Amino acid sequence: MINTMKRKLLSGQPALGIVLGMGSPTVASIAARCGFDFVLVDNQHGDWDDTTTLAAFRAISLGNSTPVARVRQNDFYAIGRLLDRGALGIVVPMVNSAEEARAAAFAMHYPPYGGRSFAASLAVHYGADYDTWADREVFLAVQIETAQAAEHAEEIMAVEGVDGCWVGPMDLARSLGVAPGAQPHQDAIRRVVDACHKTGKIPGIYIPNAATARLRIEQGFRFVTVADDGGLIIEGAQEVLRQLA
Repeated sequence: MINTMKRKLLSGQPALGIVLGMGSPTVASIAARCGFDFVLVDNQHGDWDDTTTLAAFRAISLGNSTPVARVRQNDFYAIGRLLDRGALGIVVPMVNSAEEARAAAFAMHYPPYGGRSFAASLAVHYGADYDTWADREVFLAVQIETAQAAEHAEEIMAVEGVDGCWVGPMDLARSLGVAPGAQPHQDAIRRVVDACHKTGKIPGIYIPNAATARLRIEQGFRFVTVADDGGLIIEGAQEVLRQLA
């Protein structure tokens, strides 16, 4: 098994993804066939449970996208539970220190590289040899979304087992106490990109629209989400109504 998203990122190309929060495996199946490099099932803020998450991962795997999930919190068992269901990428929120990044990396891999618990995987759609390639193909992105995390970004990104990051720009702006796009906000985001370049890791970010995505990709970001399911419904509906007005 090859994680095509991870291979694309490691080759220096941007990988574009969509965030799903509405809890629908059917929507996950549709999104996986739209051309996104990855589909991110948001277990932190989205309406997902164990059953719908598993169904979504299987649906995404049948498409041409890589199944990725944002875990609820930086928890050993929560991360392992998503991996067992078939996530090939994990995004861990609110990672503010190298110590917290090491905890996430430890949960991602089987011994001797980490401490992931071994069991018969629910990711049966990958085949019986899953455990022989999982450590090589999983992808870990830690979220940089606070002033503290941005300040210590280089230390966080230097942690072995962390593949990249996913900047949460709105939470970062709130943590800095400034408006999104203000100079301190832009400076903090730039520091994260620089930290990734210095440590050889992959910079990622949440983006609300295609125009902003182009700018961030030019800035050096590669693990980039460019849409979400709820937002696309709103935009599509408003466009239909605009054309009929």
